[in-house]
Amino acid sequence: MINDIISDSLTRIRNAGMRRLETTKLLHSKVVEALVGIFQAKGYIESFNVIEEDKKKFINVILKYDEKGKSVINELKRVSKPGRRVYKGKDEIKRFKNGYGTIVVSTSKGVLANDEAYKAGVGGEILCTIW
Repeated sequence: MINDIISDSLTRIRNAGMRRLETTKLLHSKVVEALVGIFQAKGYIESFNVIEEDKKKFINVILKYDEKGKSVINELKRVSKPGRRVYKGKDEIKRFKNGYGTIVVSTSKGVLANDEAYKAGVGGEILCTIW
């Protein structure tokens, strides 16, 4: 049994990138689907699709690599964990890694990237950082 589905998903993406795999399969949840949607919008993954096998849903993620075959994801970190939740206000999530990175925030308006959350004027739980 998996206690933290977000950490599991991030670890699967990180491991698949290190092994230079083309795709990886994640367990489905609405939060994970929103998370990989942000990753795709920001250009960290190629694409994803939701598949159903034996009444269970999975997310199939197609990873993205540069010309040299290196993963475009340099670092993928879980910030807020079940044992220690991390919340930030809208002014604290303005920029990450001088604009090269992205902070994924769970807000009252849904799961958003840091720039979208700042524009919407909302803070929330910091799920993860990626660059």
